[in-house]
Amino acid sequence: MILLTCSGVGKSFVMHRVLDNVNLTLQQGGRMGLVGTNGSGKSTLFQIIAGNMQPDEGHVAIAKGTRVGLLTQQADIESDLTVVEELSRVFDPLKELEKRLRRLEEEIASSHEDADAFARLSADYDRLLNRFEREGGYEWPSRIQGVLAGLGFSKERQNQPAASLSGGEKTRLCLARILLMQPELLLLDEPTNHLDLASTQWLEDTLKKYRGTVLVISHDRYFLNAVCDCMAELSMTHLSQYEGNYDTFAAQREANLERQMKEYTMQQAEIARQEAIIARYRLINTEKAHKLAHSREMRLSHIERVEKPISEDKVNFSFQARRRTGEDVLIVRGLSKGFEGRTLFANFDLHIRAGERVGVIGPNGIGKTTLISILAKKLQQDAGTVVYGSNVDIGYYDQQQAYLTGEKDVMHELWDDFPRMEPWEVRNLLALFLFTGDEVFKSVSALSGGERGRLALAKLMLRRDNFLILDEPTNHLDMDSREVLENALDDFNGTILTVSHDRYFLNRIVDRIVEMREDGTTEYLGNYDDYLEKKRKIEFGEEEDPLGGRTRTQIDKEKRKERLKKEGRKALEQKNKALEKAIADAEALAAELEARMGDSATWQDAAKGAEVARRHEETLAQIDRLYEEWQETAEALEE
Repeated sequence: MILLTCSGVGKSFVMHRVLDNVNLTLQQGGRMGLVGTNGSGKSTLFQIIAGNMQPDEGHVAIAKGTRVGLLTQQADIESDLTVVEELSRVFDPLKELEKRLRRLEEEIASSHEDADAFARLSADYDRLLNRFEREGGYEWPSRIQGVLAGLGFSKERQNQPAASLSGGEKTRLCLARILLMQPELLLLDEPTNHLDLASTQWLEDTLKKYRGTVLVISHDRYFLNAVCDCMAELSMTHLSQYEGNYDTFAAQREANLERQMKEYTMQQAEIARQEAIIARYRLINTEKAHKLAHSREMRLSHIERVEKPISEDKVNFSFQARRRTGEDVLIVRGLSKGFEGRTLFANFDLHIRAGERVGVIGPNGIGKTTLISILAKKLQQDAGTVVYGSNVDIGYYDQQQAYLTGEKDVMHELWDDFPRMEPWEVRNLLALFLFTGDEVFKSVSALSGGERGRLALAKLMLRRDNFLILDEPTNHLDMDSREVLENALDDFNGTILTVSHDRYFLNRIVDRIVEMREDGTTEYLGNYDDYLEKKRKIEFGEEEDPLGGRTRTQIDKEKRKERLKKEGRKALEQKNKALEKAIADAEALAAELEARMGDSATWQDAAKGAEVARRHEETLAQIDRLYEEWQETAEALEE
């Protein structure tokens, strides 16, 4: 049964055409994902389907009796009720039904002497009680608790006024409310925004079991793969519909574009051939030749022309490091950070070597962005050490793009950081990131989230750093831009540390997952799917630890030995000599620092004394690492 049909829907805003002859069909019980670039009209189509906006042309038909629930990206909660009280309003009809049952109970108790009244009241009571049970009259309090827990609301937050919640929390509360309402048609606009990985997984499981029909806008490709059984794409004001999940849609779209281009190219070649024949006939000054030319012209004018396939513009860039790092890129020991008496994380350890790609995940509020800011030297830790290896150049992508200057225009935001570039070089590079024409003179403060993200990536690309620290790099990017970013990072010849909720991105980019929790961290080799599989095995007792019975140190040693085996003898000898020199330099520095620590003048300034002691501790740790690497290199030379 068809639940929703859009026929010839069109919509314009002033002179800007957003939707043109949009046709869409959604079966009852279907799970459709709607994708398209930012600004392609997805949210506008949702508003039209929900009845909040009228189309300029065409119409929308929804099966009779269908309740439509719409989740937008703007939360509409301003009440003084608590979170639980706000959600309990969904069940006001059930609560009223319960009051009617209590009144009937009182009437039945007082009608024993009137058999007819007793029978009538008892029948009414049975009917209402059946309805009460059928609609979940006994279950709604537990349903509220289940949804709140699934969407990450702690017990403390549940009893706070809804109006005091952050913008992200209000959006989650709106999602909780619409899920409890259980409309027959559920319209969700970016429902995974503001959700951590655990809540997103819970939402996926909930939607897969949802009894109604779902139409969802999302940039989360992993989510679309898990939930959707059909897809639709809005591009250049038109809509195309596909069967299957996101991966199936992406493959079909690529195949369609290739087929259309092949058909267009073949037809253009045939048209050119026919026009050449016609031109030759025209050169022959006979009546027969002119008739043949006219006949071919008539046939050519009646063929149905294949339009050249066009697609949305895509960003186009790559990352290259200007120099190589040493073997060790980053070593973190005992890192801790807190704010206002609350500890975010403590005793955080991490060791990253050249060429590794590490993803950090964890629930919202655990301190992932704070950790990244410390490692990018934007924030000071409370305790612990952060040591960078030799020749490490840090490239930092801040999800808030706080380092972009709002007063500048796009061109000067880039040019001021790279003044040796010629104006035409700046404009050509910005064009790769879809800033063309007068858009390069647009104020940075007026840019959308996606535009700011593209500008930040342009600056990061030009820096040519060898260690990229990325905080939610796919936020605000459309799907095509995300895929281009992933391709660029795939080809990057440096080292990557990233925090991301984008599981599709993590699957493609990282080879190690670090999971942050309140009670510590755990590392898992592999990408996000590998992490899920190892978690599942641990949960069911099939695997005792995520590192397969080996310690992190053992695995690091094995990986280093494998790399050393691939190096030639001459390279190993050079490395051995370099390590011996590095050890000698480090030991000399340690001796100097020890002397300074023994000098009472050093401690006249407590802060400077503590800094000398910290450097001494780091140097000793560095000496231990250098000796370990020297021993491994020496062993490789003996083999």
